[in-house]
Amino acid sequence: MQDRSRKPRTNPRAVSLDMQDRLVAARKQHPRWGPLKLRAWLVERHPQLSFPSVSGIGAVLRRRGMTAPRKPRRSAAISATIAPPFADCERPNDVWCMDFKGWFQTHDGVKCYPFTLLDALSRMLLRCEALTEPNGDFVRHFLDSAFREYGLPKRVRSDGGPPFFSAASPASLSRLGVWLLRLGIVLECIAPAKPQQNGRLERFHRTLKLEVGVAADRRAQQRAFDSFRGIYNSERPHAALGLVPPAAVHRRSTRQYPRALLPTSDTPGHTERIDRRGWLRWRPHPIFLGEALALERVALWPGDGDAWEVYLGSILLGHIDLSTERGFVPRRRGKGPMRLSLIDA
Repeated sequence: MQDRSRKPRTNPRAVSLDMQDRLVAARKQHPRWGPLKLRAWLVERHPQLSFPSVSGIGAVLRRRGMTAPRKPRRSAAISATIAPPFADCERPNDVWCMDFKGWFQTHDGVKCYPFTLLDALSRMLLRCEALTEPNGDFVRHFLDSAFREYGLPKRVRSDGGPPFFSAASPASLSRLGVWLLRLGIVLECIAPAKPQQNGRLERFHRTLKLEVGVAADRRAQQRAFDSFRGIYNSERPHAALGLVPPAAVHRRSTRQYPRALLPTSDTPGHTERIDRRGWLRWRPHPIFLGEALALERVALWPGDGDAWEVYLGSILLGHIDLSTERGFVPRRRGKGPMRLSLIDA
């Protein structure tokens, strides 16, 4: 007896040769897209045509040698429930994610460090830059450009590596981080060895590696990144967005830029200014706090005994203890995620 509950498979030969050619051409244009994305993209551009179903497109591509069979996945013995790392991200520009994708060499032998900046909710690729080194000044330049184009985010998430954070600095702050804090942006640092806490950017890096090859030199690589960024934002259907591209979801932030920098000395207490080399002139002993805090004002509060707590706004940097050889005991990064802000405690 025939099982009528199962849908009949689409016969690729029932699809016209003209339609098959159109599907194959689309696949060649976007070789990493599956039938679901390809169909949504084609329907958007040719609404007057009647396209096969997703399974029908898959059958055509298999017959024309445009897909490879997937290896069967081994099912996990235990399914773990993982809390969503972006549970409090409800609107575009709530969280921007930034990181450096692993470096590679272009064909002329020069190292390329791709810097990526992604809106967590809309998946909008705000920047994808081919840098020759992971330099904080370069990152600040491209962040400044993105802020002028899209406005300011509420929070920026990254890992604990330079130039976003500095393990040698109090509260792991870098010069780049201090600038972002003074713009009123909350800094989020994922826990060590927990890349899933920035999973949307990590997943995007996989897509970037698959769809953009290695170019002849840095300029050619940047042209390839720019071309990909245009397609990714405005054309490529995204499964997590209901098969619309990120540009259909993203909106410009209401937080305008440029804006005045927040002061760092509003906290009550005695305040002192750090010199341009990162030294605090405290009583008879100069104390080194770090170059990331150069020319900033810090507040000092009396602690236990002769110790003094040092704050940048509401952020505890550490405490001065003249009984130690260095004179300053910095606050170090813990094992979990970290959030720093000048606008709340």
